[in-house]
Amino acid sequence: MDLQPATRLVPNLLINVDHVATLRNARRAAAPDPVEAAFRAEAAGADGVVVHLREDRRHITERDARLLAGTVRGKFDFECSTDDEVIGICCDLAPDLATLVPERREEVTTEGGLDVRSGAERLRSAADQLHDAGVGEVAFFVDPAREQVEAAAEAGADAIELHTGDFANASGRDAERNTLDRLTDAAATAEAAGLRVHAGHGLDYRNTRRFLDAAAPPVEEVSIGFAVVARAAMVGFEDAVREMTRLVEG
Repeated sequence: MDLQPATRLVPNLLINVDHVATLRNARRAAAPDPVEAAFRAEAAGADGVVVHLREDRRHITERDARLLAGTVRGKFDFECSTDDEVIGICCDLAPDLATLVPERREEVTTEGGLDVRSGAERLRSAADQLHDAGVGEVAFFVDPAREQVEAAAEAGADAIELHTGDFANASGRDAERNTLDRLTDAAATAEAAGLRVHAGHGLDYRNTRRFLDAAAPPVEEVSIGFAVVARAAMVGFEDAVREMTRLVEG
């Protein structure tokens, strides 16, 4: 009997369009529109779209989020803090995925994962609200630490999004290998706890394939934004997404 090779999992690619809104807002203009960017991303092969509705609305606005909730054809991932107002908007939109993330006004971008252990009660309450409102899936954005992953499972998450920033910023093979080992251990912990595994932050055209090739258990979904928007300034949005899609597909 011929043995067939195991099917390799190709993760979903979700494109974060926050920085399209950043560019628009820099001139308080109407363009470029993140809603149009989302349409172009899906047309170019992306499996879905990510936005982060921050409490200070520094890039994505409620208008953007509501239009995207009604127009994204693939998976719509709504990132947010546990702020009551933003959780209420997320409940109203009932996206396919809500990813809970830490948020500080003074940060340029999200700097690390949630401290699920110390914030378990508030995170569980938010996850319960989101599930009750019909949100398809709730993920917690966490650093690759076993105790945080286990706490996420106990607090009602369906999935985790592993913070890949340390891997993206690692200098040298030993440092990169160390971060990959921690990511792999966290992913295995999540799988054992019944959580789906997503990943994102700092992934780009140089490191995404290395990360995915090393990931075991395999990652089901990656979220990539800034690198694609930056590349789009050089080659156009659709081509930037197509290039990333080819990398993810391997």
